[in-house]
Amino acid sequence: MAWTRVTVIEDDAEIREFLSASLRKMKYDVHAVARGTDGLSHAASAAPGGVIILDLGLPDIDGLDVLKMLRATVSTPVLVASARDDESHIVRALDLGADDYVIKPFSAEHLDARIRAVLRRTGDRRQENAYHVGGLSVDLEAHTATLDGRELEMRPKEFRLLAYLTRNAGRVVSKDELLRELWDDAFGASEKTIDVHLSWLRRRLGETAAEPCYLHSVRGVGVKIVDPTA
Repeated sequence: MAWTRVTVIEDDAEIREFLSASLRKMKYDVHAVARGTDGLSHAASAAPGGVIILDLGLPDIDGLDVLKMLRATVSTPVLVASARDDESHIVRALDLGADDYVIKPFSAEHLDARIRAVLRRTGDRRQENAYHVGGLSVDLEAHTATLDGRELEMRPKEFRLLAYLTRNAGRVVSKDELLRELWDDAFGASEKTIDVHLSWLRRRLGETAAEPCYLHSVRGVGVKIVDPTA
C-alpha cells in the first residue's frame, strides 16, 4: 500500500516530533515544519494528494490565516489540531474550510482515525500509486521501479530514496531533508550516508555523477531528478 503524505505544521518541537515519529510508524510519509510560511511553501510545491495537519498557534502567522491561504491555493484536506477548544474557534476554522478539527491533547491512534475519515470524505486515496519521469516509473503500491520498461533491482532504502525524489521531480531536495524524511530512525546517519545511496542509485539508473541523466546534484544545495527528454 502506498504511503499517504502528511504535512504537519506545528511550532511545538515536542509535539511535532511526537506526531512525526508516530505517523511514520503508522506508514505515513511525513513532512513537518514549525512555521506557517514554511507550511504554505511546502503545500504549494508538493504534488497533489495527502492531508495537512495544522496547528493554530504558530509563531509567524496565525493558523486561521494560514488556513485561509491554503484554501485559496491548494485542495489538500486540512485537519486542524489545536488546544483552542472554544466553540467559536472550531466554527471559525470549519467555516474557513477546515475538513476536521481535533482538540489537543489527543493520541496518535485518534489522529490516525481522523486522517482516515477525512480522506474517505474527500475521496482521496492513500497517495498516488505511481510516478513517471521520462522513461522512469516508480510504482508505490507494487514497490517496483522500471527504467524504459526494465525493472530495477533495488534495496528498500534505495527504493524509498528514488520514490521520494521522483515524487518531487524537478525540485532540488537538500540532503538535510532526505536525512530527516528517510533516515529519521537511523542512528548516526549523515550526508555521507546519502552520498553512498545516491551513488548506488546512479548505478541502478546506468549513469554517473560526472555524466548524469536523471539524477542531478546541485553543489551546495542538494539533488533532483529530472526528465532527460524535457
